[in-house]
Amino acid sequence: MHSGEGVTTVTERSSKKVEPTASGDVAEPAAGWKPTAAAKSKATTFRWIAAVLWLVAIAGEAVAIFWVLRQRVVVGGDGLVRDSSTGLLEQKGATVTFPQWAFITLLVMLVVIAALSIIGSILWKKANRLDPARKSETLRFFVQNQLGAIIAILAFLPLIILIFLNKDMDKGQKATAGIVGIVLAAVAVFIGIDFKPSSVEQYTADQSAVIQLLGKDEVVWVDGGSVYHVCDQVSDIQTGSEKRTGTTAEAVGAGKIRLTLKFASELKTCGLAVPSNADAITEALRAIQNGQTDTPLPSPEWANPGDAPIEIPDAPSE
Repeated sequence: MHSGEGVTTVTERSSKKVEPTASGDVAEPAAGWKPTAAAKSKATTFRWIAAVLWLVAIAGEAVAIFWVLRQRVVVGGDGLVRDSSTGLLEQKGATVTFPQWAFITLLVMLVVIAALSIIGSILWKKANRLDPARKSETLRFFVQNQLGAIIAILAFLPLIILIFLNKDMDKGQKATAGIVGIVLAAVAVFIGIDFKPSSVEQYTADQSAVIQLLGKDEVVWVDGGSVYHVCDQVSDIQTGSEKRTGTTAEAVGAGKIRLTLKFASELKTCGLAVPSNADAITEALRAIQNGQTDTPLPSPEWANPGDAPIEIPDAPSE
C-alpha cells in the first residue's frame, strides 16, 4: 500500500511538540474528523460498484421469477386440446411438469444472485469504513450500514416464496431449490449485516484523544493490521513493513479503523508522558468504539502540568 497524500514515512516525521506560528502563537491542530479526499473518492467508487452488482442481482431475481419459474412442459396424454363447444383449452390425461433445464438454471441463478449480493455487501462495508455516517442521524446510519442485508432480503425473499408456491415443480425440485435459496439468502444477509459499524463520532473521539495525548493529529501505522498507533517504537509495528505517519483520517483511508487501546504502554515505550487517568480514557474509547454515544471522553490528567503536550480549554457551557 502506498502512502496517501500528505502521509510521510517515520524517518520524515516531525517532533511531537506543538510549534509556535510566525506570530508567536501555538499552532492549533485541526479538529473535527472528516475523510480525506482520496478516501471519499475510493468510498464512492466502492458504492457505485456495489450498487451495480446489487442491481444485477435484483434483475436476476426478476428473470428467475418472470421467466424461469414460468417454464413448464406437458407430458403424457393428448396434451392440450380445445373444447369445440366452449373454445377453452383442456388437458386430456396430461401432466404439467417443471423442466429439468429450468430447475438447473434456477439453482445457478440463486448462486449468482448470492455472489453478487455478497460481493456488493463487502464493498459497501469497506466504503462505510472509509466514509462513515453519523450515528446521531439514526435512520441514515441504520440504512447506510445495513443496506447489504436489506438488499439480500429483497433479492431472495420474493423468489423463495414463489418457489414454494410453484405448482409445476415436483416435491424434490421444490425442496431442493427452496433449501438452497434459504441457505444462500441466510449467508448473504449475515454477510450484509454490519455488526460493528464505524461512525463519524467514533473517528472523532479517536482523533480528539490523539490530539490531547500528542499535541497534534499525527499517528503511525504499517500496512498490516487494523489499528493505528501513537508512537513508532512499539513492538506491534516492528514487522519489517514500512512505517507510515499521517493524520487519523489518513490512517482510516489506509484501512486502519481505530486508535489502539494500548496507547498508554506505547506512550511509555517511547518516553512520552502518560496521563494518570489513562485507564479511564481507555475504557471511554472502548465504549465509543463499540458504538456507545453517551460516553464522554475524559480529558487527560497529568501528574506534572508541564507534561501536557497541548492545553485545550473547555468550551463555555450553554
